[in-house]
Amino acid sequence: MLVTTTPSIEGHPIEAYLGLVSGEVILGANVFRDMFAGLRDFFGGRAASYERVLEDARQRAVQEMQAACDKRGGNAVVGVDLDYEVVGSKGSMLMVSVTGTAVRI
Repeated sequence: MLVTTTPSIEGHPIEAYLGLVSGEVILGANVFRDMFAGLRDFFGGRAASYERVLEDARQRAVQEMQAACDKRGGNAVVGVDLDYEVVGSKGSMLMVSVTGTAVRI
Protein backbone atom coordinates (compact mmCIF):
# COMPACT_ATOMS: atom_id res chain seq x y z
CA MET A 1 0.00 0.00 0.00
CA LEU A 2 1.35 3.40 -0.96
CA VAL A 3 1.54 5.94 1.89
CA THR A 4 2.66 9.50 1.25
CA THR A 5 2.64 12.94 2.84
CA THR A 6 1.86 14.51 -0.52
CA PRO A 7 -1.73 15.19 -1.66
CA SER A 8 -1.35 13.00 -4.76
CA ILE A 9 0.80 10.20 -6.14
CA GLU A 10 2.54 11.02 -9.39
CA GLY A 11 1.53 8.65 -12.17
CA HIS A 12 -1.38 7.22 -10.16
CA PRO A 13 -4.63 9.14 -10.64
CA ILE A 14 -6.96 9.04 -7.63
CA GLU A 15 -10.21 7.30 -8.56
CA ALA A 16 -11.99 7.79 -5.23
CA TYR A 17 -11.49 9.57 -1.93
CA LEU A 18 -12.63 7.29 0.88
CA GLY A 19 -12.25 9.52 3.93
CA LEU A 20 -9.97 10.17 6.85
CA VAL A 21 -8.08 7.24 8.36
CA SER A 22 -5.85 7.21 11.41
CA GLY A 23 -3.72 5.07 13.65
CA GLU A 24 -2.75 5.75 17.25
CA VAL A 25 -0.31 4.00 19.54
CA ILE A 26 0.37 4.84 23.19
CA LEU A 27 3.37 3.25 24.83
CA GLY A 28 4.47 3.41 28.45
CA ALA A 29 8.10 4.31 29.13
CA ASN A 30 10.17 1.67 30.90
CA VAL A 31 11.82 2.87 34.12
CA PHE A 32 15.14 1.14 33.31
CA ARG A 33 15.18 2.62 29.82
CA ASP A 34 14.53 6.03 31.44
CA MET A 35 17.41 5.54 33.84
CA PHE A 36 19.88 4.57 31.09
CA ALA A 37 18.63 7.37 28.85
CA GLY A 38 19.31 9.78 31.71
CA LEU A 39 22.88 8.51 31.91
CA ARG A 40 23.18 8.86 28.14
CA ASP A 41 21.95 12.48 28.45
CA PHE A 42 24.56 13.15 31.14
CA PHE A 43 27.49 11.59 29.25
CA GLY A 44 26.28 12.44 25.75
CA GLY A 45 25.34 10.32 22.77
CA ARG A 46 22.13 8.98 21.31
CA ALA A 47 19.44 7.22 23.33
CA ALA A 48 19.15 4.15 21.09
CA SER A 49 16.55 2.48 23.32
CA TYR A 50 14.20 5.46 22.92
CA GLU A 51 14.87 5.57 19.19
CA ARG A 52 13.81 1.91 18.90
CA VAL A 53 10.61 2.61 20.87
CA LEU A 54 9.79 5.60 18.63
CA GLU A 55 10.40 3.57 15.48
CA ASP A 56 8.24 0.70 16.73
CA ALA A 57 5.41 3.05 17.72
CA ARG A 58 5.53 4.83 14.36
CA GLN A 59 5.42 1.55 12.44
CA ARG A 60 2.46 0.29 14.50
CA ALA A 61 0.53 3.54 14.02
CA VAL A 62 1.10 3.46 10.25
CA GLN A 63 0.03 -0.20 10.12
CA GLU A 64 -3.20 0.70 11.97
CA MET A 65 -3.86 3.50 9.49
CA GLN A 66 -3.20 1.17 6.54
CA ALA A 67 -5.61 -1.41 7.99
CA ALA A 68 -8.29 1.30 8.30
CA CYS A 69 -7.67 2.28 4.67
CA ASP A 70 -7.93 -1.33 3.53
CA LYS A 71 -11.19 -1.72 5.45
CA ARG A 72 -12.65 1.19 3.43
CA GLY A 73 -11.55 -0.38 0.15
CA GLY A 74 -8.56 1.87 -0.40
CA ASN A 75 -5.13 0.99 -1.68
CA ALA A 76 -3.22 4.16 -0.78
CA VAL A 77 -3.14 6.93 1.82
CA VAL A 78 -2.30 10.52 0.86
CA GLY A 79 -1.74 13.67 2.88
CA VAL A 80 -0.27 11.75 5.82
CA ASP A 81 0.58 13.66 9.00
CA LEU A 82 2.60 12.08 11.82
CA ASP A 83 2.59 13.46 15.37
CA TYR A 84 4.44 12.52 18.55
CA GLU A 85 3.17 13.59 21.98
CA VAL A 86 4.15 12.89 25.56
CA VAL A 87 1.04 12.09 27.62
CA GLY A 88 0.10 10.84 31.07
CA SER A 89 1.00 12.10 34.47
CA LYS A 90 4.67 13.10 34.59
CA GLY A 91 4.93 12.51 30.84
CA SER A 92 5.30 8.78 31.36
CA MET A 93 3.76 7.72 28.05
CA LEU A 94 4.42 8.37 24.40
CA MET A 95 1.60 8.73 21.88
CA VAL A 96 2.22 8.45 18.17
CA SER A 97 -0.68 9.36 15.90
CA VAL A 98 -0.82 9.28 12.14
CA THR A 99 -3.68 10.49 9.92
CA GLY A 100 -4.28 10.67 6.21
CA THR A 101 -6.88 10.33 3.50
CA ALA A 102 -7.70 6.86 2.24
CA VAL A 103 -7.92 6.73 -1.57
CA ARG A 104 -8.30 4.23 -4.36
CA ILE A 105 -5.78 4.71 -7.15
